[in-house]
Amino acid sequence: MMQSILEIRHLRTLQALRDSGSLVRAAQLLNLTQSALSHQIKLLEDRYGTPLFERKSVPPQFSATGARLLQLADAVLPQVEAAERDVARLSQGQGGQMRIAVECHTCFDWLMPAMDAFRARWPEVELDIVSGFHADPVGLLHQGRADLAIVSELDAGEAGAVNYHPLFGFEIRALLAHGHPLLDKPFLQAQDFADQTLITYPVPDEMLDLVRQVLEPAGVRPPRRTTELTVAMLQLVASGRGVAALPLWAVQGYLDRGYVAARPIGARGLRGELHAACLPQLSPRPFLQDFVRVTRETSFVTLKGVELL
Repeated sequence: MMQSILEIRHLRTLQALRDSGSLVRAAQLLNLTQSALSHQIKLLEDRYGTPLFERKSVPPQFSATGARLLQLADAVLPQVEAAERDVARLSQGQGGQMRIAVECHTCFDWLMPAMDAFRARWPEVELDIVSGFHADPVGLLHQGRADLAIVSELDAGEAGAVNYHPLFGFEIRALLAHGHPLLDKPFLQAQDFADQTLITYPVPDEMLDLVRQVLEPAGVRPPRRTTELTVAMLQLVASGRGVAALPLWAVQGYLDRGYVAARPIGARGLRGELHAACLPQLSPRPFLQDFVRVTRETSFVTLKGVELL
């Protein structure tokens, strides 16, 4: 009988390659170097004497051998993950509660799909969003009003008191109406915003990456207009009432439809990050660790321009 060299990691690699669409993104998803991932694939191809996928196709087109191994992965991996969750339930008890507080208005675009995926895996965990927008979601952790907080910055003052779990990074683009003079520029700098009305969510300046990272250091303070809704912000931009800056993943659909136009902010682009914060005693819980993993993977695969931290 032929001895199999297949391991769980090989099946995860093939799934990641299919779901992410490239070797580079699959390596990021699995937290591997591209060299290590390529080595795994070559090991399988040498074993079976045939390529697993077409190297020049994007996304990868799997060969008959690769497709059969993917079929195996799709059958086996969900059972392995379900068994691991069952073992965690048996060893650490079932059930629990996870109340999530958010500080960003656009979080729901990726948070709701992640929560749906999590509920299917942990139906006994009571999952809820703490109602309302919160300027200090970490404070809710200390008050016992939330179990997990989604934040954009790590607070050095909370070192040891709060654990931070990295989720993903993303690009923030400037949004402008079609025909706006600033579209003649390949990217925008702080001074370009000086005589523009900046449309933002009604949040403190320190919570806006554009203000904190770009405008404030340059001493630029453009007039402001605020709105609670992303769609209202985009409508104001489209009608020439001002400019805005939002995550690329939050507005990609509007850009694809040509509703507004966009430009990078700075020669290297403006980046934002999201992290999940919790008190140290909650971090070891299997359902929280799985929520972080599901959120990272779901967001990385489905959102435009997302990079894992």
